[in-house]
Amino acid sequence: MLNQNQTPLLDALKACTTHAHAPFYTPGHKRGVGISQPLADLLGKKVFRADLTELADLDNLFAPQGVILAAQDLAAGAFGASKTWFLVNGSTCGIEAAILATCGTGDKIIMPRNVHSSVISALILSGAIPIFVNPEYDPVLDIAHSITPKAVETALQKHPDTKAVLVVYPTYYGVCGDLQAIAHITHQYHIPLLVDEAHGAHFAFHPDLPPSALAAGADLTVQSTHKVLGAMTQASMLHVQGDRIDIDRVNKALQLVQSTSPSYILLASLDAARQQMALYGKGLMSRTLELADIARRRISAIPGLSVLQMPNLDPTRLTVTVSGLGLTGFAAEEILDEKLGVTAEFASLQHLTFIISLGNTLSDIEELVQGFMRLGSGEWGVGSGKITRKECVLWDNLGCISPREAFFAVSEILPLSETSDRICTEIVCPYPPGIPILMPGELITQGALEYLQQIQAMGGFITGCADTSLKTLKVVRNS
Repeated sequence: MLNQNQTPLLDALKACTTHAHAPFYTPGHKRGVGISQPLADLLGKKVFRADLTELADLDNLFAPQGVILAAQDLAAGAFGASKTWFLVNGSTCGIEAAILATCGTGDKIIMPRNVHSSVISALILSGAIPIFVNPEYDPVLDIAHSITPKAVETALQKHPDTKAVLVVYPTYYGVCGDLQAIAHITHQYHIPLLVDEAHGAHFAFHPDLPPSALAAGADLTVQSTHKVLGAMTQASMLHVQGDRIDIDRVNKALQLVQSTSPSYILLASLDAARQQMALYGKGLMSRTLELADIARRRISAIPGLSVLQMPNLDPTRLTVTVSGLGLTGFAAEEILDEKLGVTAEFASLQHLTFIISLGNTLSDIEELVQGFMRLGSGEWGVGSGKITRKECVLWDNLGCISPREAFFAVSEILPLSETSDRICTEIVCPYPPGIPILMPGELITQGALEYLQQIQAMGGFITGCADTSLKTLKVVRNS
């Protein structure tokens, strides 16, 4: 029986910080002695004593036999996995490893088109061929949700040689599809279900939250422990269960995409976050759900505002539609952040999305509500005009050539006006949420270009393209 009160990795790191010795190993600052004064003034020197390398007492991330292995075993028990890996390169490296471990060059993998850019990176690295399924789409709110079990079944019937299915659960807006049904369908083809559960690490710890991906039948899931729980930024986990995933291939894939100099501060934060949730998770999530409910009820009552409500929604994810105030989400975000001291997770054309987690307080919720009340009062000179938008056309330009082939193809740079109907070589996406509008191997459409230009004109931030002004794009050179 595992003792979830233990923190083996955290304890070992603490012991090493107090061990007196002359350090002749990396990092170069030698336990904080060589840290620049401005950085020491910001953080204090104590934290740098814990910035250590793979000393004998601290185990090895790629071949753990001691405290890292013990910490990962405790995490597997807490999150319901048969095996867990700690990740120091974020969920990005976990997604990349998941696809590298299950798909090779030319292998097919079914996935929604509204995947994170890390999935596209994994396709480029692995050479796998994506079979994209369009998610359900709300044309009124302009929000893409999840793919349906029926869509997955149709894709598998058409492509029975598929090697894996990947699902985003939950989406950035907190929407959870019917993962249990998708798992059942996927397993009928004797292939694994991979889940990008970056925003769902808290699901396992309260019955009023959606079921975790593992509880719903996923074979492999990647969680950003830092996004919604108490780990430090970049600290994530990869979990597996069952016998459909080759453990050795996961190990080898992680060696390709993880740093060989892992931060023990990040690793120890995963150990501590696991202990916190294993011991106190239900109470912490009960309090978080109460705060989210207060925010949802009070903001819904403000004229001109509405809150996303739908079945299978993570109640700790709050999406507020502000277009009824005559504001774009980008303008509302700027006012709230710069004038009212409230910072959202991300903005889109009509909405603002907020993450409410165990770190939020009742005071935070009060500031959020008061911020929206002032935003709705019109004191900032906002109008009530209708927001004009170009609907984000669902992707119908999929699969000209593989992402890997396009990424490494001979390319040329063209003015944006000349790129329609050419094959893209770049990952072009508003960030956050980091869902590409264009990706390598896709045909560039006029609708996609107009949507990107509108997002940029409204104050959105476009990443992934070499020309950040979005005046040009790289395309595959015609032979």
